[in-house]
Amino acid sequence: MSIWISACAVLAVVLGAYYLFTAARRPQLIYQPNPQNQALIARVPRLTRRFWATPWLFNGHLQLLGLGLKKVLAARLSYDHVDTLRMADGGTTALHWLGSDLSEQVPTLVVLHTITGSPHSMRGFVRDLQRLTGWRVVLCERRGHGQLPLTSPRFNTMGDTADLREQLQLIAERYPQSALYAAGISAGTGLLIRYLGEQGADTPLRGAFAYCPGYDIRVAFGRARAPYTRLMARKLVRQFVSPNRQALAHLPSLAALEGAQSLDEFHRHLYECAGYPTQQAFLEACNPMLVMETVTIPLLVLNAEDDPVCVLGNVRDHQNALSRMPRTLLAVTRRGSHCAYLAGFTARSWAHHLAADFLRAVHGQTRS
Repeated sequence: MSIWISACAVLAVVLGAYYLFTAARRPQLIYQPNPQNQALIARVPRLTRRFWATPWLFNGHLQLLGLGLKKVLAARLSYDHVDTLRMADGGTTALHWLGSDLSEQVPTLVVLHTITGSPHSMRGFVRDLQRLTGWRVVLCERRGHGQLPLTSPRFNTMGDTADLREQLQLIAERYPQSALYAAGISAGTGLLIRYLGEQGADTPLRGAFAYCPGYDIRVAFGRARAPYTRLMARKLVRQFVSPNRQALAHLPSLAALEGAQSLDEFHRHLYECAGYPTQQAFLEACNPMLVMETVTIPLLVLNAEDDPVCVLGNVRDHQNALSRMPRTLLAVTRRGSHCAYLAGFTARSWAHHLAADFLRAVHGQTRS
């Protein structure tokens, strides 16, 4: 019996050491070491402490499994109010509000959802950020997502900066005294960075959080790993293509799009549905990396080394460029997978807490 006890003790020590040295690590921070960035990092201690990934979910695949279970079990969220918007070309988007009855002086966080995101699928992030910041939160729903009908024969998984500008204008008009911040999640980061890069300093947003971006869409979709790339491609077809075949029937690329078996294949044939005459035109208009270095507001970018969807190679291709941006911080963790970041024994979202800490720190720095 004593031999078994000793063996179990040794195994526990080995597993603990393995976890400590391979999973529970401090984020790697990449940034321009100017006084503003250093002051901001000092305001966000979570950036310089270990990320204690949930011990039984410290593998990237297990993190995604845990995230999926949390989403299934999470309580439904009743938004305070929904604005359905008709875009200039007849397309339909929406704004879903939480905390809309807060004082007008309270900041507003604009959330840009994932590649197949909906008000329901984003409820965990929206609920957590509203609770952790105490701010008003508004989810900007894109064309064809959730229950929105495709009232114009055009959709874009990368979003549309013209649509976002219309949404932001309505948000600013409704709460003119509220400071605006933004968070993009996965594909929502592409829209966020593309918008910020196009606008430069001419934006009402004061700070932003980019959660697990894929960076250069010319190569990022091709790097997504199996089986996730196929599962996500088929989900995109079910979400956008199959229900709208009649509206999209005039597009020559429809058959190829409908048969896509990977994210890369789907996006090679997306350009007509997104409203562009060629794939090159689509990339030039939607690739966030073409305008990234003109982002001027404080920005925190978070990626994980074990992300099987937005892989580490995407990060390494652009980390030098991010280090030249005077108000951008890049944090790369060893664990966290794709938009999971489950931490501690309760498997809470470390990234949600980090986003709230960072945005509140930017707000405090801006006010001071």
